[in-house]
Amino acid sequence: MNENSVTGAVNEWEVRPGGMLVQKRDPDAEPTRILPPTIRVRVKYGSVYHEMNISAQATFGELKKMLSGPTGLHHEDQKLMYKDKARDSKSYLDVAGVKDQSKMVVMEDPLSQERRFLEMRKNAKMEKAVKLISDISFEVDRLAGQVSAFESVISKGGKVAEKTLLNVIELLMNQLLKLDGITVDGDVKLQRKIQVNRIQQYVETMDALKLRNSTPSSNVEANQTHGGTQPQSKRTAHKRQPSSNAVASSEWEIFDSLAAPPSSTTTTNTTHPMFNWDLI
Repeated sequence: MNENSVTGAVNEWEVRPGGMLVQKRDPDAEPTRILPPTIRVRVKYGSVYHEMNISAQATFGELKKMLSGPTGLHHEDQKLMYKDKARDSKSYLDVAGVKDQSKMVVMEDPLSQERRFLEMRKNAKMEKAVKLISDISFEVDRLAGQVSAFESVISKGGKVAEKTLLNVIELLMNQLLKLDGITVDGDVKLQRKIQVNRIQQYVETMDALKLRNSTPSSNVEANQTHGGTQPQSKRTAHKRQPSSNAVASSEWEIFDSLAAPPSSTTTTNTTHPMFNWDLI
């Protein structure tokens, strides 16, 4: 053995950190990948055989998806039988012993079909609930703008028509009734709860605004009822008082005129006798 061969043999080995001597690998060399073999299986559906080319390391679920086209069955509605045993979709063909030219039987599974329909209905119901909650949220946002506007007006002493306030409260309650009719789970249920809390807060705010909006008008009515007529009666009494004084003064004037002696300045008209002077 020459020196070059010994050096080459030494370079082919390396010592790992654990002290194990292993063959040295070239990092630049491309790893050789061995592809799994492809097998042909015969699957019977009804009275027809379908030959399918598939990898030996594929799963039964992948085979079901390939059979959806020729059989017309949804892959979740299929029951794949191999050696008189239903195979799970997650099981591997090679592990189950499937080889080239192996035979299988596929049939429709009513239970799987029913489960899929129930899942589809559940998903459709969930999507409908999400859309409905989104529409309600948009409407609540619009009503929230009106609540803020009313709060700004009333806080500054302004007045808002009571019918307008009641209309907004009714619209909020209608949205709350819509949310009560939604039965969902998970994240959608949390979104529904958030909208319910929002609407309840806005309704409470509107009730408080309605009370503040009606309080000033009730005070004015109370003042008019209890104290508004009193000044008028006083004015009437003041107006009537001079008339009574005038009557009293006129009576005293009449009495004085009757009791007082005739004034010296008054002149009386006396009638002088008329004599008939006849000349004798």
